[in-house]
Amino acid sequence: MMEILEFGDPRSEIVLIQPVDDHDLEGIENEFTEIIRNCKPPFCLIAVKIDDWNNDLSPWKAPAIFGKESFGDGASKTLGELLKLCTDNGKTYYIGGYSLAGLFSLWAAYQTDVFSGVAAASPSLWFPDFDEYMKKNEIRTDTVYLSLGDREEKARNPVMATVGDRIRKAHVLLKECDVNCILEWNNGNHFKDADIRMAKAFSWVMNDGT
Repeated sequence: MMEILEFGDPRSEIVLIQPVDDHDLEGIENEFTEIIRNCKPPFCLIAVKIDDWNNDLSPWKAPAIFGKESFGDGASKTLGELLKLCTDNGKTYYIGGYSLAGLFSLWAAYQTDVFSGVAAASPSLWFPDFDEYMKKNEIRTDTVYLSLGDREEKARNPVMATVGDRIRKAHVLLKECDVNCILEWNNGNHFKDADIRMAKAFSWVMNDGT
C-alpha cells in the first residue's frame, strides 16, 4: 500500500498526481505554495510516496548507472495504482515528477490518455533506450513541460551526461508530434531547487501550456 498525502481541496476539479520520495516530501509544502502563487484555479496535489524508487518507477530493467542498485520494471504496476486515484471523469488530471519520477510521468502518458498534461522536471531521460521508445511510440497527451538544470549534462557519469542531448531531442520530437511542449533551463545541477522546479512545471501545464 502506497502512502498518499493530499494538499489542497480534494473536491477540486484539477488534480495533480506526483510520485515522491523522502527528499521531495521535504519541499512539498513549499512546492504547493508556489503553485498556488502561480495558478488561479483551485487544485488538489496528491503526493504518492514511492517505496522502491529504482524499481517502482522504471519502465523496464536496466543495469545500475551509479552505485550497485539496478533498475527494475515496476512502472506498470505503479501506474495501475496511480490510475485508481483518477477515476472521476469530471476532473482534469495532470501527472508530474522530478528525476526518475519525471521520466515515469512522461512514460505514463504513452500508456494512457487519462492525463491532460505531463510536468517532467529534470527527468532522467538518460535512462537506457528511452529515446528510442519515444521515437517508436505515440504519446497520448498534448501538453508536456520539460526542464533541466544547466549543469546536469556536465555530470561526471558518462551515461547521466547524455541527459542534455536526450532532452533536446525529446523536445524536438514532441513538437514534431504537435505536442504543446516547452523545454526550460534552470540554473544549477540536478539537486538544486527541486521544489521550485516542480512548481514551475505543474504551473505551466495547469495554465494551458503558457
